[in-house]
Amino acid sequence: MTSILRGTERAVRAARSVSGSVRVPGDKSISHRAALFNAFGTGRASISNFSPGADCASTLDCLRDLGVGVEREGERVGIAGRGLRGFIEPRDVLDCANSGTTMRLLSGVLAGSGIYAVLNGDASLRRRPMARVVEPLRRAGARIEGRDGGRLAPLSIMPVPTLRGVEHRLSVASAQVKSALLLAGLFGDAPTTVVELAQTRDHTERMLRAMGAGLEQDGPRCTINPADSLRCVHVEVPGDFSAAAFWLVLGVLHPRAEVRVDNVGLNPSRTGLLTILRQMGAQIGVEHVRDVAGEPVADLVATTSQLHGTTVRGELVPLAIDEIPLVALLGQFADGETVVADAAELRAKESDRLAVVAEGLRALGGNVQSTQDGWIVEASRLRGGTVDAHDDHRMAMLFALAGTLGEGAAIAGAESVAISYPRFWDDLERLTAA
Repeated sequence: MTSILRGTERAVRAARSVSGSVRVPGDKSISHRAALFNAFGTGRASISNFSPGADCASTLDCLRDLGVGVEREGERVGIAGRGLRGFIEPRDVLDCANSGTTMRLLSGVLAGSGIYAVLNGDASLRRRPMARVVEPLRRAGARIEGRDGGRLAPLSIMPVPTLRGVEHRLSVASAQVKSALLLAGLFGDAPTTVVELAQTRDHTERMLRAMGAGLEQDGPRCTINPADSLRCVHVEVPGDFSAAAFWLVLGVLHPRAEVRVDNVGLNPSRTGLLTILRQMGAQIGVEHVRDVAGEPVADLVATTSQLHGTTVRGELVPLAIDEIPLVALLGQFADGETVVADAAELRAKESDRLAVVAEGLRALGGNVQSTQDGWIVEASRLRGGTVDAHDDHRMAMLFALAGTLGEGAAIAGAESVAISYPRFWDDLERLTAA
């Protein structure tokens, strides 16, 4: 046994060995988009391997409140599209719960949909920055109000006759912001262009093209044409790379390990962690590479590896933004110094992940020095201790790995893993049962 439930706390023990195979939940980012985009498409769509996490359930709940026909049976979801301007005005506030993706992408769609809606969420989501979406949408003619001048939710979105086609130059590298602006561009009076600071995940572009949207890419510039209608598309969601990343890291760090993760999405705009792992000397096998609905997919095998320190910064950071906290854990087991920089965006996630990672790993004996936009990490021997995940699902999973690799850990806020990976504790039990 590796973990024991104590209310909302998990006590994780060190593991003598790690072995086995695991199939992670459907990709969270693709699941959100498959449901939302098909909701404004024409026709019907079937989505298989839909993410079981609470965030994607929030998107489905909001779509139902907008009049969309949603049927769900386990990890299969059916969507009856209402067309680009077919949403009905919701009777109540749309509750995005903890999902920033739900709120930001819906903001882009609702800005041009011609209905009135209010988007709200839990206390964590109400603290997350929304000006990065609200301000460019306003420049395109959207009428959006919110707390602190629109910097924070709840957001009230009023109907407008049409949006303007404009060029947006992003001030942050964010796939959510890019996606919201491209979605609003479908309702513009002229083409809309989004210019990125650095490449971010491109699931939105891939899916919109599959639905028939007129979309052109020229380096960091992405231009979308207004549309009258888009067709619904069936989607088979690959395994979530962000979830698989935890098992890859566990596999390379444990001294007696071989972990196989099947059916993982390997979209190149998402797999920066693979680059980082290979820079550090990790042994990661890639098998049975294939294409599923326009997304590259493969099976991954991680085995015990001798790592050396590295530096992660610049354009590599957005390609691994959800996995960057794992680099701090990798650095605890690597020869030499590991440096992460240009990662200030982590302060605007479900928690201030730069601070929570440093605080939590130090509580377990880690050698982590905080900087303004990252960490400086030296190898250390992790010991047992108590850590607080601050109700952040990725922090809870990170500290679970730290306890498994060290001398155990008691993790407060462990129930938050249900946001993205409800089966996480069961999979950890199975991989460490030996």
